[in-house]
Amino acid sequence: MNEIEEYLAAAAGQPEVQVGEDITIRVDLAMAHDVTAPLALTAFAEIGIDRVFDKRKVAFVADHVYPAPTVQARQGQRQMRNFANTYGIKMFEGEGVCHQVVAENYSLPRGSVVVGADSHTCTAGAYGALAIGVGSTEFAAAMATGTLDIEVPPVYEVVLDGILVPGVYAKDIILHLIGAFGTAGFTDKAVIFTGEWVRTASLEERMTISNMTIEMGAMLSYFSIKNDVGSVAKVHKFDVSMIVPLMAAPSSPANVQPVANLAGQTVTQVIIGSCTNGRINDMREAAAVFSHASINPNVNCIILPASQLVAQAMEDEGLTKIFRRAGATIANAGCGPCFGGHLGLAASDDVVISTTNRNFPGRMGSKESRVYLASPRTAAEAAVAGKIVTPGTVAELGGRTDE
Repeated sequence: MNEIEEYLAAAAGQPEVQVGEDITIRVDLAMAHDVTAPLALTAFAEIGIDRVFDKRKVAFVADHVYPAPTVQARQGQRQMRNFANTYGIKMFEGEGVCHQVVAENYSLPRGSVVVGADSHTCTAGAYGALAIGVGSTEFAAAMATGTLDIEVPPVYEVVLDGILVPGVYAKDIILHLIGAFGTAGFTDKAVIFTGEWVRTASLEERMTISNMTIEMGAMLSYFSIKNDVGSVAKVHKFDVSMIVPLMAAPSSPANVQPVANLAGQTVTQVIIGSCTNGRINDMREAAAVFSHASINPNVNCIILPASQLVAQAMEDEGLTKIFRRAGATIANAGCGPCFGGHLGLAASDDVVISTTNRNFPGRMGSKESRVYLASPRTAAEAAVAGKIVTPGTVAELGGRTDE
């Protein structure tokens, strides 16, 4: 067996598992947010159980539509709060995006099973969890029973060797992989990351990559610290030193192109943040650009910290002041415009550069808007230039982009 299969076997209480085998695994944490939880609570009521399996292992997070932009959204949050109070479970309101909040508030040992009513639950694979996204009905069952039924997936190993060159970041790595495998390349499969780069990568970098493995269709992702992960179905090797700054052009995360090929495209809105790239190192990269250059007057730039802890770190390090002086709007910690909820939706003629994870038509507002996905550095330089530029352009011009 490989490392993932060993953990699945342990979670199922079995000596071993086989690919394609149906198993029932124990759940170590069940999490839902303010879009999926209200639906799950309806399903939970239909089950007819008057308790959750373990109040310490269930969490609700109000992040997608917080503060509530509609009465309906607020009603859902009140429903969550009432349920949390009744059953004694933890609810986080306005503390950040669920995936970041989980990382900050729970110490989960490697091999822990995280079930989340959100497709980007796979983010937790960055720190060794087996994190699986499910629908609201499945979540309700997991919340009631503390178990999840799955089919053991084939495991693909992705080896990341080498050292990133200047101007290239973890976001570029995952865009490169999505471009290589497409949006269905890992459907119903698990991906395990290994290699020289992985062993030196920060948790923040690993979270950026793990977050977007669902964009390749992966059931779950896992970052290993072992030199040998065991027998896997297939091995793919990449030298990250060969990766250039990349963007996902409209309207798919798999429409990946070098930034240099897109340079000159006018930009009207820039979003820097989210559960993909809203951590403190991401903010430092953006602030490094804005510290010596103002945002183009034709660009609406929104800073979206992944959590209140990140927002506080921004304040403590003086980044908040840099962003404001440059002309950015700092939104509350949460999902905001990432999924088209609120706090900066795109108009029909907007061209958006975003550090988020999806750019399907209508994802961030109007279906006619055009959304490009990029690293925080690439996004920040576009905000200054008012157009797509290769990373380093703004610094080379001393903040001026009219040359």
